[in-house]
Amino acid sequence: MIRVVLARLHEMEVEAIVCPVRSDLSPVSAVSRDVAAAAGAAIDERLDTLGSLPLGGAVMTPSSELTTDFLIHAVVMSEDEPQTEATVRRALRNALARAADWGVDSLALPPLGMSVGIAEPEDSARVLIEILQDHIEEGRPPLDLVIVPSTSYEEELFTRLLNADRGA
Repeated sequence: MIRVVLARLHEMEVEAIVCPVRSDLSPVSAVSRDVAAAAGAAIDERLDTLGSLPLGGAVMTPSSELTTDFLIHAVVMSEDEPQTEATVRRALRNALARAADWGVDSLALPPLGMSVGIAEPEDSARVLIEILQDHIEEGRPPLDLVIVPSTSYEEELFTRLLNADRGA
């Protein structure tokens, strides 16, 4: 099931949270900075030991001080390369694969790919929903997926697109 919940990502009560990052594992948005801050210094220390990851990669860590069990750090851009639809697709697919590998039942994620300059917001939202729906159809966990927008505009957009796909 895919749901849309207007909330703070780092406060979601799910088993794992997807956090968009750069290849050096630093936050790329206000949402990812909030998640990192709420998780505490232990996350920074753990990420420092990992070095950097390739564009589109994803790595899973314990969540430290968050209410969730895991953080999945999805690499959507690098210091030299901007976020693109292709890197967001790869990063989200890899994040879902990490969650499936660990048997995660519920996962929350921000509206990946909605950054300025990538594409029209509606196109980016459709891509994200398409990837999540494909994942659900595969039948692998997690099957409880929560899109967590930070604005009412994003909430309306994702809700409208999901309802249109469901025929509501």
